Amino acid sequence: MIAIIADDHPLFRVALSQACAAILGKDALLLQAQTMAQIWPLLRQHPDTHFIFLDLKMPGSDGFTGLTALRTEYPDVPVVMVSAEEDPVIIKQALALGAAAYIPKSAPLELLSEAINAVTNGDTWIPPALADDVKNARVLIDNDFAQRLEQLTPQQFRVLKMIADGLLNKQIAYEMSVQETTIKQHVSAILRKLNVNNRTLAGILFEKLKLPEHVD
Repeated sequence: MIAIIADDHPLFRVALSQACAAILGKDALLLQAQTMAQIWPLLRQHPDTHFIFLDLKMPGSDGFTGLTALRTEYPDVPVVMVSAEEDPVIIKQALALGAAAYIPKSAPLELLSEAINAVTNGDTWIPPALADDVKNARVLIDNDFAQRLEQLTPQQFRVLKMIADGLLNKQIAYEMSVQETTIKQHVSAILRKLNVNNRTLAGILFEKLKLPEHVD
């Protein structure tokens, strides 16, 4: 069993690693990342990773941007969101965007074990005590947009993120080490798949993946 624990708080990473080791056994390979950028090389080295524990907000991943990037690039690797945030609206949105489970950082060991077992069996999981509230929660991002996002290739998703950051085609081409004509093709495909007329609107849609200011 291989799992990646991604969180920018060292003490929590260690605590979650110890908890996972107790649940998964001594043979489990538990890898750690403190930024979103550190996750990618771990996945390239271990493409057979069984699941990723991802903090809701950490360097390089604001809100659901990290979750969506991982689901785009590695759709077969389940992502378990872990956060101190227990807002049913946030939990509902995480599941809608493809999270396999949502575990509050306050969850006791037995609930963590329950969540891991569910994900291992191909099921989704949220805290039972929050199930009704999550079911009745409002939706932050409509399902239509979520489905359109799923159509983007990993390269197109990266281009979309840089569009939202305000980069021009020439700058994006430099960052990705490709020709500007390639970026123009990506932008055209992104606009078509997201059903918008210009890059400004595409960037605004991407911003929806970030969390409201009150969420940490």
